[in-house]
Amino acid sequence: MSELVDLDPFRRFRDVTRARIGIGRTGDAMTTEEVLSFQLSHARARDAVLGEVDFAAMAKALLPVETLTLHSRAADRKTYLARPDLGRSVAPESLARLGRGPHDIIFVVADGLSASAVENHARSVLTECLSQLASFDVGPVILAEQARVAFGDEVGEALSAQIVVVLIGERPGLSTPSSLGAYVTYAPKTGLLDSARNCISNIHDDGLSPRQAARKICWIVREAMRLKLTGVGLKENSAGSEISTDVAVEPDRLG
Repeated sequence: MSELVDLDPFRRFRDVTRARIGIGRTGDAMTTEEVLSFQLSHARARDAVLGEVDFAAMAKALLPVETLTLHSRAADRKTYLARPDLGRSVAPESLARLGRGPHDIIFVVADGLSASAVENHARSVLTECLSQLASFDVGPVILAEQARVAFGDEVGEALSAQIVVVLIGERPGLSTPSSLGAYVTYAPKTGLLDSARNCISNIHDDGLSPRQAARKICWIVREAMRLKLTGVGLKENSAGSEISTDVAVEPDRLG
């Protein structure tokens, strides 16, 4: 009889997702193993949010690619987390350091809400993108401290870029603390709505690989150049392509 009855009907679901499904109980509480697992995941998520990206090491690793490290108007991490609006704009002293455009594409690597995501995945995604977009005029890579998605709009506008691509650490969850997102915006300018950009999310070890993500990003970039738009007006429609795009709202703006 034991061979015919599955005593754990949720096992097949847990095999295909990292979500906490059917984790079991001991009396009125979760098992000790699950409590400890939850606490570990929560600690990793907190570390990701509070961590710092070593942009100096990243700039060195990206050589000979030209980079420029800029800072948002959020002076420190505490301010950044409490004042999302300050993370969306460039500090005046950083804005003054920007060179002159125009450029076809500007890449911005921003720490966002997960330092570990940027440390683990941003350079690989960026390197793949630069290789695939070698025929375009790509400006210096901007390494952005205490920055959010809209930071790229002001940078792109200042450099007269046709497109800005922001690689940013996504808000960590209890399933993964190191997920990278990519936001592509055509004709960036200060004050754009999130509906004007396309997002590729879940770039991490158990999600999209850097190569897959780069392929999606580059497809959006080329289509954006052709159609002269991004956002709700840009949908995947090429026959046989595995690529799909989504319009996303920056997490800190929800609610």
